[in-house]
Amino acid sequence: MVDQGATPVALNRIDRPGTAEESWDAWAGLTYLPVADPLDWPSAVIVAAHPDDEILGVGGTMSMLAAAGTRLRLIAVTDGEASHPGLDREAIARVRTMESAAARDVLGVQDIEVFRLRLPDTGLAACEDELAARLRELCAGFAVCLAPWEEDAHSDHEAAGRAARRTDQHVLSYPIWMWHWAKPADRRVPWPRARRIPLPADVAELKADAIQAFASQLTDRAGAAGPVLTPEIVAHFTRPQEVLLV
Repeated sequence: MVDQGATPVALNRIDRPGTAEESWDAWAGLTYLPVADPLDWPSAVIVAAHPDDEILGVGGTMSMLAAAGTRLRLIAVTDGEASHPGLDREAIARVRTMESAAARDVLGVQDIEVFRLRLPDTGLAACEDELAARLRELCAGFAVCLAPWEEDAHSDHEAAGRAARRTDQHVLSYPIWMWHWAKPADRRVPWPRARRIPLPADVAELKADAIQAFASQLTDRAGAAGPVLTPEIVAHFTRPQEVLLV
């Protein structure tokens, strides 16, 4: 029996029904965003709260930069060990870091420095000061820092984004869950800060293939309603462009 007097529990924006990719595809606003050219960057450091964030958000950009010989560094903040509650966290961490490496190989991003900080998955907000200090050290000397958007509705993404903004670097934010909870022309999104990076057809195809490396996130999880990355969510990241917030 449902307690009619109970206070309803507000769903996290990530857990609510999302915006279909067809809606984004039909919105002309994405087409008219100003274009950013990543090949203008002599070096770039990418901050990923979890293994797969960097591929979903800026995998195509990373592929283009690697092909151009740009100096690249990846800071993997967590190993994503909390994605499968109830399973061995160390085993999940090994799987997820291997998936990230396999995805980078597909994209041709082999010559990249990788720093694994091994901070706690789902616990970054509690160690944001530590993370900011590590990022300040590891991002120094790079032309740009690509980091999760600090208003992405995932606590780890937001903490990583805030920590990146506390460095002295030129930070460009990449959204992940925004494509799920926001809608075209959504006023919660700072569209004047948005820039698009068009992806050549071959790069977009490589990115789509690279996403398939994340089998642990694409398949059903024991005791869960389904995979983390449903086909509907994946569709947001197989477009011929990526979007950054300056």
